[in-house]
Amino acid sequence: MDGLIGLDWGTTRLRAYRFDGAGRVQDTRTRPWGIRSLPAGGYEAALADVTAGWPALPRLACGMVGSRGGWLEAPYVDLPAGADALCAAVRRLRAADGMDLHIVPGLRNPTAPDVMRGEETQLLGAVAQRPASAARSAWILPGTHSKWATVEGRAVTGFRTYLTGELYALLREHSILGAGIAEAVSPAAFARGVDAARDSGAQGATSRLFATRALMLEGALAPAEVPDYLSGLLIGEEFRSALAGGLPPPGEAPGLIGEPALCERYRQAAARFGLALAPPVADAAALGLWHVAGRIGLVHDRGRPASEESSPC
Repeated sequence: MDGLIGLDWGTTRLRAYRFDGAGRVQDTRTRPWGIRSLPAGGYEAALADVTAGWPALPRLACGMVGSRGGWLEAPYVDLPAGADALCAAVRRLRAADGMDLHIVPGLRNPTAPDVMRGEETQLLGAVAQRPASAARSAWILPGTHSKWATVEGRAVTGFRTYLTGELYALLREHSILGAGIAEAVSPAAFARGVDAARDSGAQGATSRLFATRALMLEGALAPAEVPDYLSGLLIGEEFRSALAGGLPPPGEAPGLIGEPALCERYRQAAARFGLALAPPVADAAALGLWHVAGRIGLVHDRGRPASEESSPC
């Protein structure tokens, strides 16, 4: 049987895709088993469970499963890097069921320094879906560790990481600003937070964080509005900082890659900075995994362009 099992295996979540021989996703499964929250039996048990009942197909994984603390380290590839460089560095391990698991490496920006794992595969998939972006494009990948990346000449040429999602979780769960506060959806509070970061100038949004509590104590911000206000403040700071640092490149309207709900927040925040972002690319990780599998011979990628000149990244 032709096909592929693709695994997007991160820090907090494992998502598995079953592809048919034409690269179409036939089934998707998600488990809360990132590399920091594995079930009893570890990686082997997680892999067996998430693929239970699926055919014995070639397997390819991306994400933190290939990190130093993961199942098998796939060392970073230095920028600039396209699909050929990534595919040449794919690692392989033999699982307990006797079948191999191939792991895509991450990327390293040695000048920053900065690193990514998993996002490189999403970028491959996004560029494959939007071939015109292969020559030159900018991308925002919202998440726990948001990335702003640039692609040029079919290679990832740069990226910068912002701990926006992780900072939000810390403030919500462990700070005097957000811990123990119930949440209610408040677009107005989110926009207010974005504006506060945008207008903070050289001081940055950290100079506005404690004002969150002052606003609540004064009655200017309802307790239930605090989470959305903090979200806006942190996402707004990401945009303020990125723009101040020269991202995206002049004339480039960034594309979005990520979960639709979070990407929509980024679109709303971008609009308050005068930026228009396109709708997010759907299933970018799955597309990227399929293209890598085709390049390294795990599958026959019927959708892959025949010439290098038009190939993704």
